[in-house]
Amino acid sequence: MNNLTRRGFLGLAGAAGVTGLSACAGTGTSATSDKGGSSNTIEFWSNHPGNSKPVEQQIIQAFQKENPGLTVKLVDAGKNYEEVAQKLNAALVGGQLPDLVVVSDVTWFNFALNKQLAPMDDLLSSAKVDTSDYVDALFNDYKYADGHFALPYARSTPLFYYNKELWSKAGLEDRGPKDWDEFKQWSDALKAAVGSGKHAMELADGSNYLDWYFQNMVWDFGGAYSKEWTPTFSDPNTVKAGQYLQDLAKNGVVKFNATPEADFSAGLAGCILQSTGSLGGISKDAKFEVGTAFLPGTDNCPTGGAGVGIPAKISDERKANAVKFAEFLTNAKNTVTFTQATGYMPVRKSAVDTAEEKAYLEKNPNAKTAIDQLPHTRSQDNARVLLPGGGARIGKALDQVAQGQDVTSVFAGLDKESQQVFDNQIKSKL
Repeated sequence: MNNLTRRGFLGLAGAAGVTGLSACAGTGTSATSDKGGSSNTIEFWSNHPGNSKPVEQQIIQAFQKENPGLTVKLVDAGKNYEEVAQKLNAALVGGQLPDLVVVSDVTWFNFALNKQLAPMDDLLSSAKVDTSDYVDALFNDYKYADGHFALPYARSTPLFYYNKELWSKAGLEDRGPKDWDEFKQWSDALKAAVGSGKHAMELADGSNYLDWYFQNMVWDFGGAYSKEWTPTFSDPNTVKAGQYLQDLAKNGVVKFNATPEADFSAGLAGCILQSTGSLGGISKDAKFEVGTAFLPGTDNCPTGGAGVGIPAKISDERKANAVKFAEFLTNAKNTVTFTQATGYMPVRKSAVDTAEEKAYLEKNPNAKTAIDQLPHTRSQDNARVLLPGGGARIGKALDQVAQGQDVTSVFAGLDKESQQVFDNQIKSKL
């Protein structure tokens, strides 16, 4: 895994072959019984999203103080969401299962589809957890059939980050672009303002979630990755968005790399699309005034990030303890603590009404941008988040587009591959 990108191993799913699939989320054989584990120790597998290990430890200490009979063991389960999914997949074959595990927007569904995550509704009801206080859009991202399979935890949306000094130098208003057509109108002025050796915009490459950010661009052009389970990469509007992305690259407006937030913070890019979870780091590292704005377009921002789920095959007693900790981890007080430390969004409606959060948002208007944008978000297209390897497959294709390959041909290939994965792995299980 050390030689792979953040989510690179999911690209192994592209061929839909049995051998490649062994590395994908939810494809391991389910453990037949509760393997190991302790009734009073809650093993929590996390990748510590947003460099959150210290705040996770802080929340765990508070939980143990309130529940002296329970101990939480925080396990470093991987550097990113995909490595956590790979570790869980391996445990399902025969290892010791965790009690609670971080599952991302692109990994939870296949575990749920293969009955490897426990439906949470009855568990939450038994624990008297008020699920109505979770932000509806975030809670329902984990709904499949008639149940929910995770609780929202480290939830994010992309934001439009911009360098206010360069914006002023380019003669632009202090705001983000209304849509991608307006950004194109601004691009010449931005290129002149940033100067030689720098770029008007930087974007993550296809191995580092470009497919997440590009979802916004596709929607702004009226396209989609899919309609329900039918791939729509060859839709003229989707192709138009791909051509727009390619033109940005050809015209020297955008540069693609693994860590655009680092270049942006160093003043090497006028703007980036990046997760709200990067807000804390960018705010700390940038030596200029950072602006944040909604993504370009209207009501077309994708949700993202991760929740926490419970393996289906652990004992009822372990499930009950896991729910108790999951509720504590994501309650109003702790979601405020977590989000202020990382930049992720509060997952509880009541969180934004706390005095602590109100004071924080007043002092940090950039953090408020994400909360204000939340009512304008959309759940992502199935072809990215519900098909095995979907995000990695799309990301690889977008790299090809950025490098100048024919958009229509690349997207036609995506349609074909996505349909094959659905037919071979999903269709019979729905």
